Amino acid sequence: MNKVTLTALLASAALPFSVAAAEAGNGAAPVTAVAMQATDARTIVVNAPRGRVDTAVFGKRPFMRSPRLSPDGTKIAVMMTKDGVDSLGYIDVTKPGSAPIFFAQAEEFREAGDRTIGSWRFVGNRTIVFTVGSREIIGGRRSDVSRLVSYDLETKKISPLAWDGAGGSGANILFIDDEKETLLVSRDVLKDMSYSGNPEVIEVDVRSGKFKTVMRPNVEVRSWLVDGKGVIRAGVGSDGDSGKQRLMYRSDASGTMKTVSNEADTTFTGTQITPDIFLDEPDMAIATSNKDGYRKVYKVNLKTMQIVGEPIFGVKGYDVGGPIANKDRNQLAGVSYTSTRDRTRWFDPRLAEVQKLMDQDFGRGNAQIIASNDGDTKILMLIADVDAPGGYYLFDTETGNLNLLGWVHPVIKDFQMNPTDSIRYKASDGMEIEAVVTYPRHRPHRKNLPVIVMPHGGPFGVRDQEEFGFFPWHQAMAELGYVVIQPNYRGSGGYGKEFVKEGRKPNGYGLRMQDDLNDVLTWFGQSGLIDPKRACIMGWSYGGYATARGAQRDPDNWKCAIAGAGVYDFPMMKAYDTRSFGDFGANFQATADDLIGISSARNTNGPWSPILIVAGLRDARIPIEQSRTLVSRLKGSGKKEGVDFRYVEQPKGTHNLPYEDVHIEWLKEAEAWAERFNPAYIASDPDKAPPVTVTLASK
Repeated sequence: MNKVTLTALLASAALPFSVAAAEAGNGAAPVTAVAMQATDARTIVVNAPRGRVDTAVFGKRPFMRSPRLSPDGTKIAVMMTKDGVDSLGYIDVTKPGSAPIFFAQAEEFREAGDRTIGSWRFVGNRTIVFTVGSREIIGGRRSDVSRLVSYDLETKKISPLAWDGAGGSGANILFIDDEKETLLVSRDVLKDMSYSGNPEVIEVDVRSGKFKTVMRPNVEVRSWLVDGKGVIRAGVGSDGDSGKQRLMYRSDASGTMKTVSNEADTTFTGTQITPDIFLDEPDMAIATSNKDGYRKVYKVNLKTMQIVGEPIFGVKGYDVGGPIANKDRNQLAGVSYTSTRDRTRWFDPRLAEVQKLMDQDFGRGNAQIIASNDGDTKILMLIADVDAPGGYYLFDTETGNLNLLGWVHPVIKDFQMNPTDSIRYKASDGMEIEAVVTYPRHRPHRKNLPVIVMPHGGPFGVRDQEEFGFFPWHQAMAELGYVVIQPNYRGSGGYGKEFVKEGRKPNGYGLRMQDDLNDVLTWFGQSGLIDPKRACIMGWSYGGYATARGAQRDPDNWKCAIAGAGVYDFPMMKAYDTRSFGDFGANFQATADDLIGISSARNTNGPWSPILIVAGLRDARIPIEQSRTLVSRLKGSGKKEGVDFRYVEQPKGTHNLPYEDVHIEWLKEAEAWAERFNPAYIASDPDKAPPVTVTLASK
C-alpha cells in the first residue's frame, strides 16, 4: 500500500465561516492552519490562538456530520451547517473543487409539525435515502414520528417512501440491497384507524417507491433482525412489567419463528444474548456477552443459545462495544470498543492494514475508519486528536492520497485545545474509579486550580472518555480556566457488569454514587492539582440530578451547582416512568430504598449551594414539572430567586440540546453562574485570565 500523501483540500466542502479575531495590534494570533506537509503526515498541527476561545463557540453545531460513501466511492452524502442551519447534500469526488449539491434543509423540532432530517445513506449509486422526523401532539402527548424520503441524483426528485399505512415509526432500515436498489424497512402499522406497535417488515423499491409486506406483525416482536442475504432470521420483544426479553429465531427463510430464550435481566446489565452477525455456518452467529463479567465477542449457536468456544475478542478491564460486519454481513470485520477512548480492532486484513498505516502517521487512535466503498479502495476517516474536533478525510488506497473533506467544528477546526487525560482515583471506600481530566491550557502550572466536577448523564451504561465530543462542555469550562473532572462513578458503563451493579445497589443512587463525586475533591486535592475549596458541580440529565443532589446534600463541598434537565422528585418520576415503561422498566432509575430521601425537591429546607437550574419546555424524557417543582419548593423554603437559585426555562429546549441557540444559552448561563460564585481567576492566583480572541462571527 502506498505511503499516505496529503493532497489539496476539496475546496467545495469548505463553506465560508469567519472568525472574529482580535483587533490588529493586540498581539493575538490569527485562527489559521499551518500547511500540510506531504513528507510527514504527523506534522499536521493547527496552532491554537494565544488568547481564549469564547464559550459560545463551543455551542456551535458541527460544520460537517456523518459522511456516507456511495458503493462505487464516487460520491459522499453529508450534512453541512452554516449559520446554525443544517443542509443535506452530496460531494462528487470525481470533480475536486466543485461545489456540493444540497437538496434538503434540516428544519428543527421547533414547533409541532416541523420536520428535521435524521440519518442518511446511499441505496445503490443513484439514490440517497434519508430519515425525516417530526414532533407531533398525539393523544395529548408529544411524540416523534419518523419517515423515509429518497433523493434521485439523476432526476433531482425528492419522494416519500412507504408513508402509506405507517404508524409513528416508519424509517427503521434493516437491510439494503444496492444492486436491486431496495430496502427492508421495519415499521409500526396504522391501517383502517387501527394501530399496531408490533412492526411489520416491508420491501421498498427506492426507484419506483413501490413496496410490499414481507413479514407481518408478531404480537411477541418489537424489533426484527436480518441476515446478510436479507432474510428475516430473528425477532426480539420485551414485557415492560415482567422485564422478560424474548428472542425468537429461525434457521432459514422457510422456517417458523420459535422462542429460544425468554429471560428477565434483573440486574439491568444486558445479560441477554442477541445476534449481531448471522454467519453462513448453520445456526451460528456473532454476539456479545458479559457472562464472565466483562462484555466480549463470542460465537453463539442460536438454536441452543450456547456459546461456542473461547471469546473471539475482549479487552482487559473494559467491555467491548459492537461487532462490525463485513460488506456481505456474514463475517466479523472488526470490533469497536472504548478503553480511555474509542478504538477499533480490525479483523479484516485490508482495513487492519489501513488502520496500522494511519496509526503510524497520526498516532494510535487518532484516525478512525468510518466507512469504505465496495472493494475498500476509498475509505472515509475521522482524524482527530483527543483535544481537537478534527476533520473528515477521504483516503484513496490506490493513489495514497488523503483529502480533507471538511472540519467537524466550523470555528475550532483542528486547534489543539485543552489537554485531556484519564486518571484513576481511589474512592473513600477503596474502589478505583477512572476519571477524564481536562486541564486549562492557559494555566500550565497545574497547581491549586479551581475545579468543575462534571458527572455524565445516564447514569447506568454510560461513561465519559477522552474526546473533544459532540457536546464539548469540558473544553468550554477548561477554556475559562477550570480543571474539569468527569468521573466515571460506579454504575457507569464500560467497566464490566459488577461495576454497574455497584451503582444499582440500594445505597448507590444519590448516596454512594454521590460520594464518588465528593471523593474527587479529596483525591485530586491531595494530589495538589485542585483547590477543593474552589469547586463547582455541573451536569445534565442524571448529571443534573447529581448536581442538585450535591447542592442539597453536600453544600459545603460546592461553591456553586449548575443543573440541567435533571430529576428532582423521584416519586413523581417513578410514576411517570411506570406509565411509559411499565412496572419493571420504571425500576431502571429508581434503585434506592428511600426515593424521598434522595430527591432534592423533597429536601429543600436547610442550606443549599447556589444553584442554576436549566430546563427545556419540550423535553420528552424529563417532564418540565420536575424543574418547576424544584423551583416552587425552593421558594417555599425561603430560597430567593436570583440569590440562592436561578431558573432558566428554555421554551424550545429539548432533552438532547439539538439547537444551537439553546445549547449556547446553556453554556453561557453556566459560565456566568460559575464566575459569580467560583471565579476561575482570583487576586491570589499567580496568573490572570487571557483575553478573548476568538468569538462567533457577527451575521
